[in-house]
Amino acid sequence: MRKNILITGASTGLGEGMARAWAARGCNLALCARRTEKLVQLQSELLTANPGIQVVVRSLDVCHYDQVFEVFRDFREELGSLDRVVVNAGMGSKSAIGHGDFASNRQAAETNFVAVIAQCEAAMELFREQNSGHLVLMSSVSGVRGFRGPFNVYAATKAAVAALAEGLQLDTRGTPIRVTSILPGYILTDINREVKNAPFRVDLETGVKALVRAIDSEKRRAYVPWWPWTPLSYVLKAMPFGLFARAM
Repeated sequence: MRKNILITGASTGLGEGMARAWAARGCNLALCARRTEKLVQLQSELLTANPGIQVVVRSLDVCHYDQVFEVFRDFREELGSLDRVVVNAGMGSKSAIGHGDFASNRQAAETNFVAVIAQCEAAMELFREQNSGHLVLMSSVSGVRGFRGPFNVYAATKAAVAALAEGLQLDTRGTPIRVTSILPGYILTDINREVKNAPFRVDLETGVKALVRAIDSEKRRAYVPWWPWTPLSYVLKAMPFGLFARAM
């Protein structure tokens, strides 16, 4: 079992859910997010419920790239090692391209991809020093194809994350370092709460259970939940553009 786990974007949603699940299994946690007050509250709850574990927290905006490296190193020093890093911090995009909201779309692109590169750099440096570790990148089913409207930029960043994960898998093949790309479907969190067209959306508890199970399996690529998103991913990839456009 991966004992010491770092999760970015851990104050709410999937990050918080994963923290609770792994804490209940006796894992030590390094949790970071922008909202420190929520992290401190979560830390207190986890330690009360699981007194045998360590939970350390730090404030981190993943777009402050130098700070990413500092925080990851500090976590490693506090816990002694990092066995798994879950690159989870992200945000939705709000506007289609060409509708006067470049600043928002740029922020989504930087948070969901450029900041992911920083987190991967920081994690892989530590893993190479240790000669072990498990890097988990949170992509999305939306990264399988382009998406219309407000999902233009979000889907593009998640496609980039999946490609980055595969490249890192090539780099680490034959080593003790493992890299996993996770592609969740619609799991109810604040990022998609207002989305009306969210097929096969599951509640947070169901989604987190499937997510933790997929990550612990350490496969190269996993759609979450497995059903229906694994078979649907093949359908989406193969669907002719005209049919895809009508379906979306």
